Amino acid sequence: MRAIGYENPQSIDAPTALVDIELPRPAPTGRDILVEVKAVSVNPVDTKIRASAKADPGQWKVLGWDAAGIVTAVGPQASLFKAGDAVFYAGAINRSGTNAEYHLVDERIVGRKPASLDFPAAAALPLTAITAWEMLFDRLDVTRPVAGAANAILIIGGAGGVGSIAIQIARALTDLTVIATASRPETQDWVKALGAHHVIDHRKPLAAQVESLGIGQPAFVFSTTNTDDHIADIVELIAPQGRFGLIDDPKVLNALPLKRKSISLHWELMFTRSLFSTADIEKQHALLNRVGDLVDAGKIKTTLNENFGTINAENLKRAHALIESGKAKGKIVLAGF
Repeated sequence: MRAIGYENPQSIDAPTALVDIELPRPAPTGRDILVEVKAVSVNPVDTKIRASAKADPGQWKVLGWDAAGIVTAVGPQASLFKAGDAVFYAGAINRSGTNAEYHLVDERIVGRKPASLDFPAAAALPLTAITAWEMLFDRLDVTRPVAGAANAILIIGGAGGVGSIAIQIARALTDLTVIATASRPETQDWVKALGAHHVIDHRKPLAAQVESLGIGQPAFVFSTTNTDDHIADIVELIAPQGRFGLIDDPKVLNALPLKRKSISLHWELMFTRSLFSTADIEKQHALLNRVGDLVDAGKIKTTLNENFGTINAENLKRAHALIESGKAKGKIVLAGF
């Protein structure tokens, strides 16, 4: 089968940073299903791993986690899907990725593809939707109010892949006032179109901008990027006893300033459940099905922004380069081999 991989971490402009390769088609065992990949999307995690992790000796490392496709075979213990089902999912970080014609994945982290979306539009959603959902409901517990706080959430990085879906989920399933950050006119328009009540500029001090909204101190802050640049403002603007969550990788994160306000700190990594085969791993199957239902009901829309064409090394390199530039808006997808 065709796939895209690499052997050693390199800059994306290196000729062998990503290359077209041929690999054997895998076969499902246990609760795995084999998916014929129709479309993938590219996430910041793809670029981070490509730049830092080498393949095992004599092997190729295949990246990619978001995918939408058709089930072609199922393992003997699989019961949630059958051959011919259309699915979407975000895979597992400790397994071979979706930048391949056929991909093995545990069915418990797979959802039904939204019927109203084609494969590229569906592939844009899983990783970011799982991340946003788990942060909002499993980590920040946004349906449980913070006494005296504004029933509001600040989403830092609102125009990114996670921010774009977090805004929509918060609007569709909660009564939170959604404040999102965006710095350019086109990204500000993007987050407004997704449903943000207020938009502020993350290139300027955040606390003063939130205060000027006149709604009070938000109960929740969800930081998707550049947390180390904003931590002082976050501590200042969030309500006492508020809940603060992040998903990026600050070089240093000093949690001590959170103490005075008794602010709780929450990390989210959507790969945790699959990485550790947690007892509740199947919650990802359920939440993806719920996301699909919300899409089909018209309450959430895909965050696909650009389709870079066929799934091959050249197009994947272009996608990695755009993500690394920090100028991507929404999601980048590739479709077909």
